[in-house]
Amino acid sequence: MEEKKLLNTREVARLLDINEKMVYSLISEKGLPGTKATGKWLFPRHLVEQWLENQTINYPKSSHPLPPYHGLLIIAGSNDILLDRAVSFFNKRYPDHLAVFGNLGSMGGIRALRRNLCHVASSHLLQESGEEYNFGFAQEELEQMPAIVNFCRREQGLMVQKGNPKAIHDANDLTGKGVRIVNRPVGTGTRLLLDMKLEKAGISGDKVKGYENEVSRHLDVGLEVLSGRADAGPGIRAVAGMLNLDFISWRWERFDFLVSKDRFFDQGVQLFLGLLHESTFHGLSEGLEGYDLHLCGKMVFPREAEELKEKK
Repeated sequence: MEEKKLLNTREVARLLDINEKMVYSLISEKGLPGTKATGKWLFPRHLVEQWLENQTINYPKSSHPLPPYHGLLIIAGSNDILLDRAVSFFNKRYPDHLAVFGNLGSMGGIRALRRNLCHVASSHLLQESGEEYNFGFAQEELEQMPAIVNFCRREQGLMVQKGNPKAIHDANDLTGKGVRIVNRPVGTGTRLLLDMKLEKAGISGDKVKGYENEVSRHLDVGLEVLSGRADAGPGIRAVAGMLNLDFISWRWERFDFLVSKDRFFDQGVQLFLGLLHESTFHGLSEGLEGYDLHLCGKMVFPREAEELKEKK
C-alpha cells in the first residue's frame, strides 16, 4: 500500500506517537512543517520525516569510520557558488586527488561529519543570538568540537524580480496579495534565516504562498524568480548578480568549514585549506557580488590556535 504524501493532524500525531493537541504546539514552537492552504492543517510526510531527523540528537557512533585518506576528499553541507569554483580549482591543481561535494544543507553537512561520511562540512547556521555561527550547532551535534576554518563571508537576503514589481522590501511583504516565494529545505542556513525573519515579524510559514516549495540550490532559487514562477526567494547576492535580479540585503554571514580534529591533517584537507590563501583562488571571486574574503582560510575555532600562528 502506497504511503500517503499528505497527513492530517491525527495522522501526524499517530506517526509521532503524541497527543493531537501537541501537534499544534510543535507547529508554533518547534517549526513542524505544515500548511493550511485547504483551511485545515496538512503535513507533507517527507517534510515531517525530515523535520524529525533534524530534531535527532545522540546519533550512534558509526561502525564504519571514514577510511584513511587515499586521494578522495569529501565535502558535504551548504551549497555555494564560490565553493563550487574552489572544488573545481582543487581538482585542476591536484589531478592525483579528487574533491567531491554533497549538497546536504548546513545541518546535513554537520551530521555527515558526525557519521564519518565526509572530511569537511560547510555550514552557515546562525545561532539564536544572531551574532555567532555554527559553534552551538557543532556542540550539540558532535561529540568533540571540530576545527572551524572560515571560507568566506557572504551577503544573504531576498532575491526579487528585476525592478521589484511586487514592492517587496522585508519579511512582512511576503504575505502581500499575489506574492509567491520559493524556499530552501529545512536544515539549510538560508531557510533558518528566513524562518527567523518570519518569526520576528510574527508570520507563520503557512501564511506565505510558496513557502512549502523547496529547491536545493541558491541558483535554483534565482532561476525560479527569474522565470516568474516566484516573486521572491531567500539566497545570496552572488546569484542575484549573476541572473540580473534585484536583491534585498538581510545580513552578511560567516560561511565556515568544519573539520574533525582527527582528520584535520589529512593530506587532501591540508591541500584544500592551503588553496584558500592563494591569490589565484581569491581571483575566483572576481565578478561575483556579495563576497568578502578577509577571513578566508583563518581558523575561527579554536581561536587560540590561529592567534598563536599569527604571533610566530
